[in-house]
Amino acid sequence: MPTPAPPPLKLSIVIPVYNEQDTIGDVIERVRAVDLGSITKEIIISDDGSTDRSPEVIREYCANRTELLKVHTSPINLGKGAAVRLGLSYATGDVVLIQDADLELDPNEYLRILEPIITGQADVVYGSRFLRSSNKIPRRTRLANRFLTILTNLLFGARLSDMETAYKAFRREIAANIQLRCVRFDFEPEITAKLLLAGHRIHEVPVSYHPRTADEGKKISWVDGFEAVYALLRCRFSNA
Repeated sequence: MPTPAPPPLKLSIVIPVYNEQDTIGDVIERVRAVDLGSITKEIIISDDGSTDRSPEVIREYCANRTELLKVHTSPINLGKGAAVRLGLSYATGDVVLIQDADLELDPNEYLRILEPIITGQADVVYGSRFLRSSNKIPRRTRLANRFLTILTNLLFGARLSDMETAYKAFRREIAANIQLRCVRFDFEPEITAKLLLAGHRIHEVPVSYHPRTADEGKKISWVDGFEAVYALLRCRFSNA
């Protein structure tokens, strides 16, 4: 008898949201429109206590589309890490991909990110903003990311070019087997550190990047840089 074909891969796309009324609608539309071939998808929107019109915009875009879009809301703002963790707790796909609610990264590049997982080359894939030359990235962003990425590589024996990237994809059972604690932007170094400590090699693929300014809604600050360093050191030396 012929071997039955495996069931199609299911992708859970987790979108953390906090006060993104100007972009969240467009992001939802772009994510919905992505053609992934035989891969099915679910979109999990994790609203981290937004105080602007984001909840209204999300409701408008989710009306009559509940089979694809799921919305989970925190009553208060806790931070990006908390929003991602909330979304992860509701994910049912074989693979999870994190999509920020701004327009800095392009959902049309999902298949490039997923390919190493689909082909069995990797279980964890990061979309690197620095594997492709670009003059759009501010010098301060480059320097801060370079410092944090080098520190990550030194502490955990990795060879990453972009630890802080928002585009992270991994098989769902991998995230289920690591304990995440961080609730703010320190989620990025924490999950990276704990993936590496668990023995997972992180495969990187180049992605395009369209950075926005603080005036346009960019929320990360220099304080988050100190928290990232602390998260890396804590994970490396206390494994907590």
